[in-house]
Amino acid sequence: MTSPKIGNIVIDCADLDAMAAFWGALLDLKATAADDGWLDLEPLGAGGPTLSFQRVPERKKIKNRYHFDLEVPDIHAAGERAEGLGAAPAGEPMGDPQAPFRVWRDPEGNEFCFCTAS
Repeated sequence: MTSPKIGNIVIDCADLDAMAAFWGALLDLKATAADDGWLDLEPLGAGGPTLSFQRVPERKKIKNRYHFDLEVPDIHAAGERAEGLGAAPAGEPMGDPQAPFRVWRDPEGNEFCFCTAS
């Protein structure tokens, strides 16, 4: 039996264009396909899954059950860049002072973390 492969990571959202612009700029990915209710960005790495956005009528209400941990050399510089793109901090840096991480929210409130790359 062959194990399943993740083809898409899908983020539900209200505004496809805004979310694709934010995540595309943050991860340096371009849009590859779109229709009225769906938008794909380029795959996450060679052979990786596609980051996709699906328009849904309801808004996010509670904390995500899963999130992205994005490894960066400097969480402060990455946070400043993300904030300029429309993200908001969800707390102060935490964890190991030599390798901290910080929780952020994208323009629709979905949590993600900047983690110090090891």
